[in-house]
Amino acid sequence: MYIEELHSAVGKTVTLKGWVSNKREGKGIVFIVLRDGSGYCQCVVTEETAGTAGLENAQGLSLESSVELTGLVIEDEKQIGGYELQVSGVIPVGESENYPVSKKEHGVEFLMDQRHLWLRSTRQWAIMRIRNRIIYSIHQYFQEQGFVQMDAPIFTGNACEGTSTLFETDFYGEPAYLSQSGQLYGEAMAMAMGRIYTFGPTFRAEKSKTRRHLSEFWMIEPEMAFYDIFQNMDCIEGMLHAIIKDVLAHCAQELKTIGRDISLLESSLTSFPRLTYDEAVRIIKGEQDVNGKNGIGSLEEELRRVQLRLEEVNAEIADRETKIASGGMKKGEINFFQTKIDALKQEKADLEEDSRNIPQWIRSAREFEYGNDFGGSDETVITRLFDSPIMVYDWPHAVKAFYLKRNPENPDFARGVDVLAPEGYGEIVGGGERETNVELLKAKITEHDLPMEAFEWYLDLRRFGAVPHSGFGLGLERMVTWVCGLKHVRESIPFPRMYGRLKP
Repeated sequence: MYIEELHSAVGKTVTLKGWVSNKREGKGIVFIVLRDGSGYCQCVVTEETAGTAGLENAQGLSLESSVELTGLVIEDEKQIGGYELQVSGVIPVGESENYPVSKKEHGVEFLMDQRHLWLRSTRQWAIMRIRNRIIYSIHQYFQEQGFVQMDAPIFTGNACEGTSTLFETDFYGEPAYLSQSGQLYGEAMAMAMGRIYTFGPTFRAEKSKTRRHLSEFWMIEPEMAFYDIFQNMDCIEGMLHAIIKDVLAHCAQELKTIGRDISLLESSLTSFPRLTYDEAVRIIKGEQDVNGKNGIGSLEEELRRVQLRLEEVNAEIADRETKIASGGMKKGEINFFQTKIDALKQEKADLEEDSRNIPQWIRSAREFEYGNDFGGSDETVITRLFDSPIMVYDWPHAVKAFYLKRNPENPDFARGVDVLAPEGYGEIVGGGERETNVELLKAKITEHDLPMEAFEWYLDLRRFGAVPHSGFGLGLERMVTWVCGLKHVRESIPFPRMYGRLKP
């Protein structure tokens, strides 16, 4: 039986198979937290219930040993998962000596080197379960809306959004590239099927090590015939609402495990604010308030709070370390104080990072030049003023992809839209209405210094029965990062590939 099925086995004897996530011992008793991939369960082993051999087997288990435990299922709301196993049989399966990922604090690089084992931790388990649910809800949403899932090639002969971030390969003697996006192919498939979505890996050779960047990630890219930009935004909002509702409904335990404050997920179930680029720029530069809050002013106020709290944390760390050094404390008190000190040091590191970042955000906002694309700092400034994702549309055409349609009322602007997640997480969706005019597309291909012959098939989509159409791309890992409230995108994918990281 799996742990997630224990609700149907209260009062029955069952066998669980899994790994030792945690263990503590007392006189004549062993408490094991067993994990089996579906959940966690406290299992109590005593000589009275498991016999001498069972107790000895339990005592011999170490962290991440694999084991079969048989016992009586008891309902207990105080325990992890709400159930407990009173063990009557213990069968060791696989040994685990000197497991390297212990309960103590480890550095990020160490954990990344041990990613194949770090995935077993409670936090990573919860994140991957939420990722799985997000994937499921995306498929469910589009299938229920009548979309057809189609697959775009990974090897491509041309760039989608410029040549500077391509991974080049040898394809039987010809240069080929790992796909930056399935979007161009998605447009072709939408002309055949009406509404489609692709879901596959995407590759960007950006030498960037920010908390938002991966070199290999997963994209969901719908394309819809006869959709304008506003219908496109409706579709984006519907999809994001469906994902959030599904995660809140089915991943409550996982969200609790990672300590996620779900209030901003709940507040994101309302209609998203839709801002033009012009409006967004005024907000970033502090020229327009949002619900009485000024972007630059709120950052200056937060910087003062951060600096004050940093002083308090430093004082508390020094006070507790002095008390430990003075001696006379019991072991339990020392452990309690040290745990608190470790937590305070982590908070201190976060506060110090904020104290470095906030002045940069303020400076970037004040110096923002109209007509530029938004950087991470700009997205952070504006999204901190909202309690839901926002949609920014009608961007300067010069900073957006060549395939976006120009605004018929002002050709200097493109009918593109970016969805920016709150809490400073920034862009999670990018899309827009596609250009249907062959000559305008040719001009943009030339402007971007792309080989015209590589795009002849793409231009055919306009030559033979062109229709208004739109689409977008959702970065799965960025969505997972925001939903889980992660500090870095590397925790959102099982084995991250990014600049400087190829193993394990």
